[in-house]
Amino acid sequence: MWRSPGSMGGAVSPKIQEQQEEFNGKLDSLFFNDGQRRIDFVLVYEDESRKENNKKGSNEKQRRKRRAYESNLICDGLHLEATRSILDDKLVFVKVHAPWEVLCTYAEIMHIKLPLKPNDLKTRSSAFDNFSWFTKVLQVDESIIKPEQEFFTAPFEKNRMNDFYIQDRDTFFNPATRSRIVYFILSRIMYQVRDNVKKFGINKLVSSGIYKAAFPLHDCNFSHKSEDLSCPSERYLLYREWAHPRSIYKKQPLDLIRKYYGEKIGIYFAWLGYYTQMLLLAAVVGVACFLYGYFNQDNCTWSKEVCHPDIGGKIIMCPQCDQHCSFWNLNITCESSKKLCIFDSFGTLVFAVFMGIWVTLFLEFWKRRQAELEYEWDTVELQQEEQPRPEYEAQCTHVVINEITQEQERVPFTTWGKCVRITLCASAVLFWILLIIASVIGIIVYRLSVFIVFSTKLPETLNGTDSIQKYLTPQTATSITASLISFVIIMILNIIYEKVAIMITNFELPRTQTDYENSLTMKMFLFQFVNYYSSCFYIAFFKGKFVGYPGDPVYWLGKYRNEECDPGGCLLELTTQLTIIMGGKAIWNNIQEVLLPWVKNLIGRCRTVSRAEKITPRWEQDYHLQLMGKLGLFYEYLEMIIQFGFVTLFVASFPLAPLLALVNNILEIRVDAWKMTTQYRRMVPEKAQDIGAWQPIMQGIAILAVVTNAMIIAFTSDMIPRLVYYWSFSVPPYGNHTHYTMEGYINSTLSIFKVSDFKNQSKGNPDPKVVIPTTCRYRDFRNPPGHEQQYKHNIYYWHVIAAKLAFIIVMEHLIYSVKFFVSYAIPDVSKTTKSKIRREKYLTQKLLRENHLKDMTKNMGVIAKRMVEVVDNNLRPKSE
Repeated sequence: MWRSPGSMGGAVSPKIQEQQEEFNGKLDSLFFNDGQRRIDFVLVYEDESRKENNKKGSNEKQRRKRRAYESNLICDGLHLEATRSILDDKLVFVKVHAPWEVLCTYAEIMHIKLPLKPNDLKTRSSAFDNFSWFTKVLQVDESIIKPEQEFFTAPFEKNRMNDFYIQDRDTFFNPATRSRIVYFILSRIMYQVRDNVKKFGINKLVSSGIYKAAFPLHDCNFSHKSEDLSCPSERYLLYREWAHPRSIYKKQPLDLIRKYYGEKIGIYFAWLGYYTQMLLLAAVVGVACFLYGYFNQDNCTWSKEVCHPDIGGKIIMCPQCDQHCSFWNLNITCESSKKLCIFDSFGTLVFAVFMGIWVTLFLEFWKRRQAELEYEWDTVELQQEEQPRPEYEAQCTHVVINEITQEQERVPFTTWGKCVRITLCASAVLFWILLIIASVIGIIVYRLSVFIVFSTKLPETLNGTDSIQKYLTPQTATSITASLISFVIIMILNIIYEKVAIMITNFELPRTQTDYENSLTMKMFLFQFVNYYSSCFYIAFFKGKFVGYPGDPVYWLGKYRNEECDPGGCLLELTTQLTIIMGGKAIWNNIQEVLLPWVKNLIGRCRTVSRAEKITPRWEQDYHLQLMGKLGLFYEYLEMIIQFGFVTLFVASFPLAPLLALVNNILEIRVDAWKMTTQYRRMVPEKAQDIGAWQPIMQGIAILAVVTNAMIIAFTSDMIPRLVYYWSFSVPPYGNHTHYTMEGYINSTLSIFKVSDFKNQSKGNPDPKVVIPTTCRYRDFRNPPGHEQQYKHNIYYWHVIAAKLAFIIVMEHLIYSVKFFVSYAIPDVSKTTKSKIRREKYLTQKLLRENHLKDMTKNMGVIAKRMVEVVDNNLRPKSE
């Protein structure tokens, strides 16, 4: 029976005091005080009469809305029971219970699939059954987490209730389904009508402060089982077999995750686990390519020439900046050239081609796995008529005629108003993207400015420390500091834009929650794509490409001389940038996901030290946990998709990227599991068939990755010029060698410039201790001074350009051909899964038809019996 604590006056009623004493013995109770009705949801509010700053006007409005809402909940059939907090007597917990009739009514409205009869068809076979002795170690112990019984299911209908497998009404609807039904009701109950506009929904009440929280309960404490023997203690099992560090090597208990948190959470962890498994293959191949480059770096001829004192030591390079830079010897880049040999090798080409095929295999096999989960989790024919968001319906003030029904309906804005909103939202998104581009330009200006400083100050600072100086060159110092600053700017812009993107999407006012999430997904991903990848695109495809030559350099903004790459190219700098951003992002995200919730919960517990946590009931313990929020899963997906972009788009420059992603994801799965089971309130279970808009985003990244990796190998690395030299320019008539060799390659890639041809503006600052040379070298393929077309690109340049373009075309067509063949050869739904779906559908229809025929036969028998009785009565002779 409902009693409102809001009208109890100053003292707590005797009944509530008795409840407080009773809680000491039933800490994990999930029932009303009668011990019969299960708690399906909990609402929390602050009693206005006990607030210190009691504003009567606003408090009375809140109390009136809350009473109206709770009265409507009772009218809709829900049972409510109020309990005061033990730790804070201002807090009131309203426990909500949905009785059998309400559950049945809304299960039919929501088209929820429920069991018809046990299913003996579903046999989940594994490709590793022959290796069960090995995989058993990785499996979840079935004696701890027992496999779920499988059923034939069908959308629930009240008039066919006898067809369903109802052994116990208390367990027919599991806790997750009960919470989903109650949340559906809470989101649609009205609490106010103003200006002919209905206001309703628990989300609006929570956001306006009328309620402080609304959540379903965890079934027990994560660290120990429930005292109630009938409780399955699924939270404890998930923590022990999924979230605990000792289970890091085990497979995830996906069925239990889906049962406890719902299909939407389950499909995320299934996708993340499958992605991590596929990364294992990519990581092994990536490490093999890295080791190939590492062990063959001593055989790198062009690196030996750079380091050789009689070759690289005697090649004097032109100044790379105006006035402040001096001439320098090529061999100071010896160490960076050795590192470059590790990443710029034949293994890089092989790995880039492999990753182009790997990403297709991953996406295609994931579709098959997703189809299997749809079958196993009964979401194949998910009938879910998504209702408009309460925020949308609250703004419906314009009346229009529906083109289909020809009836009046309310919409939030006219067609013109919708166009204005879309235009403003698009303009806001464009502004923030331009802001990111401006920050990238700022980083470029920093690079150009600080390179001058490092070129003049670094040699003086490191004078006499050759062991440091050979590693910390001006180019290396500039690259590392710029990458660190870029990472900090990326994270700051990311934090700001998250809030801006939500504001823009709220202003756009999408109709349903799916529309809202898809709109936010595209905005956030577009921003994150530009934010995280723009600096990498600059280094890979723009830096060092438009620099001119020493006598006529190209200037940014008419002031800053465009920066050049090392003599070996910009590939090593791109690798440095990727390492810093990927590693820094992974470390920051894990600290944020582990540390922040833990600190917030610790602060919350410190505020309530007057009473120990162990004596508080389940609903009060859950209230002091953190709120995951509707967009919590969205941010998890976004984090992984950005990582997926790093692993695929720029993997040609960093073959260890899959290994870093693999290690991060193994930790990510357990960190997400830990925070969901220990630090967050239980989320409202939601249905989902797939991963939504993230699937086409990954497919788009996969297509773009082929182009970016082909262009990295062609334009960022030095592989194509080396191959052209090896096959053409090392033999007559182009070279002086009589056999294929890489000897003399460095000399062929450095053009000659006459020092007297320097302009005053571009002339460097010569070191007074060094004799000024008559010529210097620079990285380009141009004719030497004195040539009739001096400083113009030579024939070697055009051969290399033609080879690069040919390589891009051949590599793209080859990988795209393999990708399309693989996509065609691997169907999205396996033949076995299709057969199971058809077989189950057939048997389900047959079962329903047989039950229907039985009912008809039974009814016909009753009718026939009554007709016979009527006829007998009519034929029986009347007694006199």
